[in-house]
Amino acid sequence: MSNSNMNRLSVLIVDDNKHMITIVKTLLRGFGISHFIEANDAAEAFDMVRSEHIDFIIVDYLMEILDGTDFVRLVRTGDDSPNPFVPIIMLTAYSERSKVIAARDAGVTEFCCKPVTAKELFRKVRSIVNTPRPFVRTASYFGPDRRRIKSENYRGPERRSEENEASELLNEG
Repeated sequence: MSNSNMNRLSVLIVDDNKHMITIVKTLLRGFGISHFIEANDAAEAFDMVRSEHIDFIIVDYLMEILDGTDFVRLVRTGDDSPNPFVPIIMLTAYSERSKVIAARDAGVTEFCCKPVTAKELFRKVRSIVNTPRPFVRTASYFGPDRRRIKSENYRGPERRSEENEASELLNEG
């Protein structure tokens, strides 16, 4: 998607820091995006998800009451979630492995570390818009396929059969 087409996108930015929301909006404006919805916490953000058309979400990890991973799980698996397939970018200063894994396992589409550069955020936005990943549903996970690279050489115990893989992948319709 070119920058000129990005002006059609509607973005929900969820962060309890107003200054960070301003920075993210400034970066996104540089990409041509001009429609923003802001939320200061996960509960307010989920109300926005239910009432507004949103093309993708940028959410902080550490927030009060519900953190970013709780919010992602709510969007992905909540009974009243209108769009569990919406792309979600987690933007956070917490980049240690345990946090990245927790975000991935909650169902984030992309993970981006603060301090964020325009180039890195643009790469994440372009990825979710131009090459959306299929969704997977298992007993313990619903979200974008976490496998980035399909390795034909992997023969371990967790290898999915072609039949199981095809049945787990969901398309947005």
